[in-house]
Amino acid sequence: MDVLDRAARLDLPGWYVTAGAVFQTVWNTVTGRPATFGIKDYDLFYFDPADLSWEAEDQVIQRSRPLFEEVTAQVEIRNEARVHLWYEAKFGVACAPYAGTEDAIDSFAATTCCIGIRLDGSRWRVYAPHGLADVFNMVVRPNPVLAPREVYEDKSRRWRQEWPELTVLPWPTSATP
Repeated sequence: MDVLDRAARLDLPGWYVTAGAVFQTVWNTVTGRPATFGIKDYDLFYFDPADLSWEAEDQVIQRSRPLFEEVTAQVEIRNEARVHLWYEAKFGVACAPYAGTEDAIDSFAATTCCIGIRLDGSRWRVYAPHGLADVFNMVVRPNPVLAPREVYEDKSRRWRQEWPELTVLPWPTSATP
């Protein structure tokens, strides 16, 4: 809640707290672990196609530093309108430009990860295109739309070390991103 409250103050376009900070918090609740157990960082995505430069994204990051300095884990802020500029160099596959933050969330390596939450005033906005059943049932399901198989398997292996209760489904043999 602290990260969500602080993120809302930034008033970034199309923002969500997403990825591990969300689904791992659920896993921790389901298994009775402390809420922040195993969470490496908080991913804060936003979408601003007006300026795709690194400098514009970095201005947002620098502006947010004082806001998040008391948060125990790192808050990683990224403009998802820029992902297509660096994705292939990092992951070895091309990424078409996203039309919004939701597109970025849709492309995570596991459908279980495809969740974003934000506060709009006093209202919650939850984006979960694959639903929430797998998250609460601790099932990791591959999402072979973009991320390579190796990314899914590496992440799944790490998550199983922290949450051995997980059921990790295999990457489909016919899938090619």
